[in-house]
Amino acid sequence: MPTQAKQQPNQSISGFEPYKEVKGEEYMGKPMRDHFTKILNKWKQDLMQEVDRTVDHMKDEAANFPDPADRASQEEEFSLELRARDRERKLIKKIDKTLQLIEDEEYGWCESCGVEIGIRRLEARPTADMCVDCKTLAEIKEKQVGK
Repeated sequence: MPTQAKQQPNQSISGFEPYKEVKGEEYMGKPMRDHFTKILNKWKQDLMQEVDRTVDHMKDEAANFPDPADRASQEEEFSLELRARDRERKLIKKIDKTLQLIEDEEYGWCESCGVEIGIRRLEARPTADMCVDCKTLAEIKEKQVGK
């Protein structure tokens, strides 16, 4: 009979404990804002470290291969890495925008309808700026326009 693995306490992907609301606590009060600020700063730090690793990797691996196929493979690998870093650069900008919203005490409310986005949704996607309903409608509209 297989043994069951010891279960870890429920943690988010970034290693943070899910926020535990206190009864009667104000939505997006200082403790909640501090919680999301820590998550976003850690995420940004991880992305910045990945950028540094990419630069180091490209410097170390850059070689002038005599074989055209080897050169093409290396160029394709570098191209994929740079594309991934470009997406991460855009994400870092979005994280910075979200950190500014927290500082301005405007974080946590849907930019479309103004309702609370919700703590669990924000923990899953800290840069979310729409509630689930508005985001779903926006995606439906996007699909219709795209056809």
